[in-house]
Amino acid sequence: MNFLEEVPAIRRLETNRDDLFAVDIVGEVTPADAENLYGLLEAAYALHPHIDVLVRLTDFEGAQWAEISPQTFEQGRETALRHVKRCASVGGPDWTGLLGSELPEGAEIRHFPAGEEAEAWHWLGAQPRDTA
Repeated sequence: MNFLEEVPAIRRLETNRDDLFAVDIVGEVTPADAENLYGLLEAAYALHPHIDVLVRLTDFEGAQWAEISPQTFEQGRETALRHVKRCASVGGPDWTGLLGSELPEGAEIRHFPAGEEAEAWHWLGAQPRDTA
């Protein structure tokens, strides 16, 4: 399989809220996946100055952090701190501590084990939209 045939690790999830950005992360995140994620988030910020985020980690195999530009990573983190009100991570490792001490007033971040995905959706006041 060549680069153009690879399935993206980050896949958008449809929800019942326009101001909720939800993604499923499957497998290993490449630098191209990270760039795509930041672009999708920028589009969400343009539509809604403040959003909630749900990140579902399904069979997460890690990220190629060393290959992602430090400037890109830092810019994405700083922008998220300005725009994200609530963030729920579901499954995978609990990475919420990476931002916990830097959250602006009123912002919240929580990790939910994979078996508690319904609780994460409830916490955000949202539901996944059936795309079938």
